[in-house]
Amino acid sequence: MGAVRFNPQPGDDVEQAKALTARLSQQVLCNKVEFRKIDSDHGKDVFTLESQGGKVIIGGNNANSMAVGLNRYLNRYCKVTVSWYADVPVVLPDVLPDVPFPERVTARVPQRFFLNYCTWGYSMPFWQWRDWERLIDWMALNGVNLPLAITGQEAVWYNVWTSLGMTDDEVRNYFTGPAYLPWHRMANIDGWCGPLPKEWLEHQTKLQQCIVERERALNMRPVLPAFAGHVPGKLRDLYPDADIQSLSSWAGFDEQYRTCFLGSEDPLYSRIQRLFLEEQTRLFGTDHIYGVDPFNEVDPPSFEPEYLNRITKHIYESLTAVDPEAEWLQMAWFLYYQRKDYTQERTRAMLTGVPQGKMTMLDYYCEYKEMWREHEGFYGQPFIWCYLGNFGGNTNVQGRAKEAGERIERALQECGDNLVGIGSTLEGLDIQQFPYEYILEKAWDYGKTDEQVTNELADRHAGNESKPVREAWQLLCDSVLDITPGNFAAPLPCSYPTLGKENRTVKYRPSNLLAVWDLLLQQDSSTTDAMTIDLIWVGRQLLGDLFVDVKRQLDADYERGDIDAFDHHREQLTDLMIDLDQLNDHHPQATLHTWLEQACDLGTTPEVKDYYEMNARRLITTWGGSLNDYACRNWSGLMNAYYHHRWMFYFQEMYGALYERRPFNEQVMKENIDTFQQEWVDIMRDYTKLEPSNLDVLSHCRLLREKYDQLLIQWINRPE
Repeated sequence: MGAVRFNPQPGDDVEQAKALTARLSQQVLCNKVEFRKIDSDHGKDVFTLESQGGKVIIGGNNANSMAVGLNRYLNRYCKVTVSWYADVPVVLPDVLPDVPFPERVTARVPQRFFLNYCTWGYSMPFWQWRDWERLIDWMALNGVNLPLAITGQEAVWYNVWTSLGMTDDEVRNYFTGPAYLPWHRMANIDGWCGPLPKEWLEHQTKLQQCIVERERALNMRPVLPAFAGHVPGKLRDLYPDADIQSLSSWAGFDEQYRTCFLGSEDPLYSRIQRLFLEEQTRLFGTDHIYGVDPFNEVDPPSFEPEYLNRITKHIYESLTAVDPEAEWLQMAWFLYYQRKDYTQERTRAMLTGVPQGKMTMLDYYCEYKEMWREHEGFYGQPFIWCYLGNFGGNTNVQGRAKEAGERIERALQECGDNLVGIGSTLEGLDIQQFPYEYILEKAWDYGKTDEQVTNELADRHAGNESKPVREAWQLLCDSVLDITPGNFAAPLPCSYPTLGKENRTVKYRPSNLLAVWDLLLQQDSSTTDAMTIDLIWVGRQLLGDLFVDVKRQLDADYERGDIDAFDHHREQLTDLMIDLDQLNDHHPQATLHTWLEQACDLGTTPEVKDYYEMNARRLITTWGGSLNDYACRNWSGLMNAYYHHRWMFYFQEMYGALYERRPFNEQVMKENIDTFQQEWVDIMRDYTKLEPSNLDVLSHCRLLREKYDQLLIQWINRPE
């Protein structure tokens, strides 16, 4: 088929690397760094780094490798972290250092994957080109060359569905709201928070064209979607003979939001595949690799091995009938999520329906469960080892980074050529990017120990070689960051109040986390953006964990009928929520204001702005179905305007029960909270923004540390 190409012309690699450098620093860095094209290392990506005549010379076999070399120079020698957020400038040292010894580093795997369908909901739904431009640069700096690229596909689907007879209203009501599109794309829900505005389709088309053009310029292969069988229920009326079946319900959503699947053997299937791929290629080009996930968190019409084998065989044939070079990229998440259903026999049948080497599996959650071990290395299909690290954009200290690194090393030794890549499938970006940089660094043969990696990380977060910060990060990596992220993994202040149940347990020694914060607080008055994040990240986790302990005491006060003690602990909990709100306010990406502002800025009329804001509010609070609080965030504004109000209903019901000498009425509390939540997301009540601290983040954290000194000591010393 005639693909529209956005790739740079041969020989553009040096110019693309220079352009990336200019986006990070217009003058200083550009004057110091020079790029040169070198040959690959026996077919492997490679970069070199050295100083000559006052210049830093970065060689690479392509622009992507050169970008990794540039990042190595910034991280190791300039002690600089490049943020993935566009509003964080790159602050360079006054004098750019030379490279003392030449380096030559080769990639250990050919493919470096990044992103997750869910990230488009939990972090990116309202991004503009400015936001994407920085993230693409960050991906290049970290060696990503296989990014998921699913923006703008609704415009393609709109053209497909209308060409098949559906009306404008029918198509846009079939789509979900913008924040929920990932789960529509994965065939989980239809229509939720719709209809999708027409202006969204137009904006996202232009945005995707910019995204794929830049990614290709930096030697990435954008993974575009293909038709996986998900169709509108309306097609049953238009094509009554088609094999269209309802898939299983998902996450507690009502029947009206249930999705439909068109059997791959039906002639209409191949027709839709052709319509979609040809229209997508016309708009966005192709790199011949497609994300296809027919049954993500929903049951297929049949689990019979023969059926599963036919499904994948016919889907692949429908791809190659349009694009003979087509490759299939498949999430292995379903093998974890529905592991009781996908036996080895069923999975083998499903994966071997595609010719070997034409389907690459994304082993999605390897820091917890490596599915390649459960399924014999995916029965000959190549796979990419992935670190998930974050569900729902939850904002707690979590991530088994060190263990993940050890698992990668074992996989590289055991899997041979079947392991073709390393990547990350994070659901939300949050503010702490260290674990993902660590995982992507494992794709390159640096030969560094974990201690060296951690020390380099600490230095660039501090902006200098700092013994206390090094000790803090060694303690974090060795003794705290060993938590497996889990669903609904937010700290207690962000959780739905329940009597006598904390729903959160601290899985590390609190004394270790306090020691980390104390070490970070030994910094001087100057802090980098990365250090600001560290102080917030650790501080809010510590105060959130302290909230658990005080809440236990509050519940004990209630059980004893001790009103004075109850008042005392209620005030402490209220203070903790206020202080968490103000602490988060030190970074724009830890605020409700930034999230809602992004949503509103994307709309062009008051009505659309309000609609986008409603989507933004709902996703991070009530979500929908049975997913209330799944994407909760420990953010400034949200803590004060939302979570604090929910806890007030808890306190009020406790007061009533104490004074009236009656049992705690959880149902009344729940009705009050549910009414408040619904009003907050639908009526879009203003939230009261607390006065920000007039202190810098370091001074503010020191003040909080002093304020809660006794409580923290009592908590740490209290017997478990």
